[in-house]
Amino acid sequence: MTRSILITGCSSGIGHDAAKGLHTRGWRVFATCRAAEDCERLAAEGLESFPLDLDSPASIQGALDQVLARTGGTLDALYNNGAFACPGAVEDIPRDALRAIFETNLFGTHDLTRRVIPVMRRQGHGRILNCSSVLGFVGAKWRGAYASTKFAMEGLTDILRLEMEGTGVHVVLIQPGPITSDLRRKAIPHFERWIDWKTAARADEYRGLLHRLYEEKTPDRWELPARAVTDVIARALEAERPRARYRITAPTKAMAVAKRLLPTSTLDRLLSRA
Repeated sequence: MTRSILITGCSSGIGHDAAKGLHTRGWRVFATCRAAEDCERLAAEGLESFPLDLDSPASIQGALDQVLARTGGTLDALYNNGAFACPGAVEDIPRDALRAIFETNLFGTHDLTRRVIPVMRRQGHGRILNCSSVLGFVGAKWRGAYASTKFAMEGLTDILRLEMEGTGVHVVLIQPGPITSDLRRKAIPHFERWIDWKTAARADEYRGLLHRLYEEKTPDRWELPARAVTDVIARALEAERPRARYRITAPTKAMAVAKRLLPTSTLDRLLSRA
């Protein structure tokens, strides 16, 4: 039988490549996006696509109902990929900004996962893959809002993995590093909405950093295409016993070693230069 997977955040980048790549590998892919126009574009590409807004419990349930109606009540895998970033110094992030990013990156993802687990319990098997980041276990300046959601996701994922042992449901962390995507471009509206940088204590520093946000950038030496993540996702889905976490890109692997071996003061100096 064809295996099925629900993926969030498929409008571009990692989610879009995963949807296309897994479809090519024979998976029945339900590629969801927040915006209906993105879903229409994916449908034109040959994917089964419909809206799923992680900020809306009704949208989450409606999308899952569509999946189950189409499969006869089963779902083999869930890949929680949907997320956004809001750049800015921690001292400049308003409470409502932090609430908004957690609503999408963590609370909505958690809500969807809780709704999927009973389906997987009934059928006796399933895979839940959560897309974290190198910023899910090491910090970086100006990325506090995004990193905090990923740190929290890693904690929930590790505990869920322990709690699901013996159920047939495997829980996996995907930890990309620098990957070609639209995350930076899509962060601009959130930065402009929430960060009053011109009156901030760090205004001069912001002026020196704005080009990194607004200007088109070429891939850095360590950046990999989204296909690198898709290949790892496929391995995690198809392995008989998947690993607890899959680190992608050299910086992610290097930071995992550094966090384990270096004193905090040394790691701080290293991260401050990033």
